[in-house]
Amino acid sequence: MKTNAIRILENLQIPYLLLTYEVDPDDLAAEKTAQKVGLPAEQVFKTLVVRGDRHGICLAVIPANCQLDLKALAKLTGDRKVDPVPLKEVQDLTGYIRGSVTALACKREYPVYVEEAIELFDQIAVSGGMRGLLVQLSPADYLQAVKGKVGSIIVTSTA
Repeated sequence: MKTNAIRILENLQIPYLLLTYEVDPDDLAAEKTAQKVGLPAEQVFKTLVVRGDRHGICLAVIPANCQLDLKALAKLTGDRKVDPVPLKEVQDLTGYIRGSVTALACKREYPVYVEEAIELFDQIAVSGGMRGLLVQLSPADYLQAVKGKVGSIIVTSTA
């Protein structure tokens, strides 16, 4: 099945590999998804929908096993503060349900901010636009496709 996200990659002539997995609606954690496709959690990136107080909606793309640093993202976006969008608003804003959100082919084009750790890998995996489907591609191709801006946007432990 071709999703809009896959159509975008094909239109841009970006090479990709599809990874499928069985969906457990009671456990949509990105870390679990990474486990199911046999990739380290830090190589699978999840997309979060965030609202800034000055610039509105943007997407934050971070490793599956990480937490978004809201202050760092706000600094990158030029907002005073950013907050995660309530789950009930995500589908209306993006066209995607929880567990399938991707920066590829959202309802509208939003600014995309990507954790700089993406550059550590030859290949990463992101949602293919539906539950049970990941797309594996190069970080450079992904950043080109989503017009992503790279920065340090995850919480780093001080331990």
